Amino acid sequence: MGESKRTKATYQDVLDAPPHKVAEIIGGELRVSPRPALAHQSVATTLGAELVLPFGRGRGGPGGWIIMAEPELHFGDDVLVPDLAGWRRERLPQVDDAFVTLPPDWLCEVLSRSTEKIDRAEKLPIYAAVGVRHVWLISPRLRTLEVLRLHEGNWLNAAVYKDDDRVRAEPFEAIELELASLWADLPPPLRAGEPSLEYAI
Repeated sequence: MGESKRTKATYQDVLDAPPHKVAEIIGGELRVSPRPALAHQSVATTLGAELVLPFGRGRGGPGGWIIMAEPELHFGDDVLVPDLAGWRRERLPQVDDAFVTLPPDWLCEVLSRSTEKIDRAEKLPIYAAVGVRHVWLISPRLRTLEVLRLHEGNWLNAAVYKDDDRVRAEPFEAIELELASLWADLPPPLRAGEPSLEYAI
């Protein structure tokens, strides 16, 4: 007898997932992850706060964006939940549904040991296929910001910033972002010769 085919996950599987988990569907497979650890949440929350006032509300910046934390994105059969996502207001003037089917103009994934492979190898190709223009990948453990730009269906590495760099990163070049603010509430980074520190992210 041949092996039975695995049943494709459906949105009902996402709805039935435990409420304290993050449920996604990638390539027909349900992925259930723990809620982000505190270091992960701290970085994502701080970045969102840095961007929402100048870009979401036009205070100290140009405005013109809707930026959301952990929106549920539906692209065909795939259901993805990035840490942050942003749409230019002319494309998404208001939000009134449980999920969004319109690809964002920008999104950010905060990388953790348990999800980095999925974020890079599985979610990035989906984001490219649906036409997301900009992706930021942030590693709290390494204190890095990778800025990716979509070009002819492929991701180009536009820049990599680290530590306490002050940056103007596309598509938010209108303000200078101090990376030090993202790590302000995290444990200090390792110094050469110190034993490895396992961040709970």
